[in-house]
Amino acid sequence: MTQALAGKIAVITGAASGIGRASAHAMSAAGARVVLVDRDEAGLEALSSELGGNAVPLAADLLDTNSCSALIPNILERTGHVDIFHANAGTYIGGDLIEADSDSIDKMLNLNVNVVMKNVHDVLPHMIERGTGDIIVTGSVAGHYPVAWEPVYASSKWAIRCFVQTTRRQVFKHGIRIGEVSPGPVNSALLSDWPEENLRKLKEAGSLIEPTEISDTVMFMLTRPRNVTIRDVVIVPSSFDM
Repeated sequence: MTQALAGKIAVITGAASGIGRASAHAMSAAGARVVLVDRDEAGLEALSSELGGNAVPLAADLLDTNSCSALIPNILERTGHVDIFHANAGTYIGGDLIEADSDSIDKMLNLNVNVVMKNVHDVLPHMIERGTGDIIVTGSVAGHYPVAWEPVYASSKWAIRCFVQTTRRQVFKHGIRIGEVSPGPVNSALLSDWPEENLRKLKEAGSLIEPTEISDTVMFMLTRPRNVTIRDVVIVPSSFDM
């Protein structure tokens, strides 16, 4: 891969596994110095070892208010600037709404919606001052379609889709691009909470995509000319029926 991101500082939340891990490898291979944000310290250590000198591990629990608010200042203290922010951290609740407990609903909405909004809010002044920057948010096909077996999760992704599109319209005049990549079912730990029957059918039909398919899309978004914004990409397995 060419060094398309040489000299760039990229930040990825939820970097220790799944889409975040694949994106970290892709951005590092393209020459970026990558700040890896996750609460999984063992996962961060393993990924940092794989990436070598391009990695800046930063253990943080984004559900902790103080840790979340300190994230961007801590990163800027270490790196000096941020070119790319990939808001990727998220969690999942599937099944009937009546079976979900309130604490899990709070946790998921806080991480999938509130944390994304706060992180983007905190990094924007820095990017506006520099007159450039890229923000990519990991959404979901569930943000484009009312998926009946995941009403809480789908609602969080509909909310964040609206956030991405409205915020983009506020900040494009500052040279900042904001886009969302919206995957269908990805072969990652996030699907461990899917209804067992649905997951079985997906596996049998080959209706799962790999995290690298998403990171390839993220890299395509990041490497367009500055006068081009890839606003929203839905990427699903070809045999996925939705």
